[in-house]
Amino acid sequence: MPTITPASHADVPAAASVLAQAFAGDPVLAAVTGRPAPTAELLARLFAPLLRSGALPLGGVDLARRDDGEIVGVAVWEPPGSRTHLLRQVAELPGFVRALGLRGLRHATRVQAVFARCRPAEGHWYLAQIGAVASARGTGVGSALLASRLARIDAEGAPAYLESSNERNRRLYAREGFQEVAPIDGVPGARPMAMWRPAALPGTAVLSSGNPSSGRIDGGLR
Repeated sequence: MPTITPASHADVPAAASVLAQAFAGDPVLAAVTGRPAPTAELLARLFAPLLRSGALPLGGVDLARRDDGEIVGVAVWEPPGSRTHLLRQVAELPGFVRALGLRGLRHATRVQAVFARCRPAEGHWYLAQIGAVASARGTGVGSALLASRLARIDAEGAPAYLESSNERNRRLYAREGFQEVAPIDGVPGARPMAMWRPAALPGTAVLSSGNPSSGRIDGGLR
């Protein structure tokens, strides 16, 4: 099984590359970038400033590492009540423009607004992205990443939320206690499903005995 560790700023290039591989062909990323088939290089350029300006400074990026230290999986979580800091967004704006261009940035802003409108008002942990490299899929990387953070979320007694555009992955999330809420309309070429995981009662856990270890596990993109 992989070792789960928190990410540092030095890990951003490798983590962005893993997410780029994991989300290749994802319809939400196509809508975000305004390109029908964004390349892995483009996605890596996008994920790097997303990580630096969002979840990383909040301690929300978890890494799955092999014994040799190679990063093979990444999960990106935003804690309850978190908001991306304006100064960090401004600092990373050149990176977003390099990745998307001004037209692509407008696409991304519109898609982000759709997801933001659907987010529950109740405070929650938000799974923004989760994925693994191709060679690690089906080996328990996604399961380990989910279990690590969800155990802490259960200890806090907090709920969790995600969007998924992959039907197979939704079955895997359901094993971990997520429930389908409603499909999200307004994303060109995609209809992701909103999923909610209620807070654990004191002394209990929402986690089930399922083992969602196969394939790429994807979250929505904010």
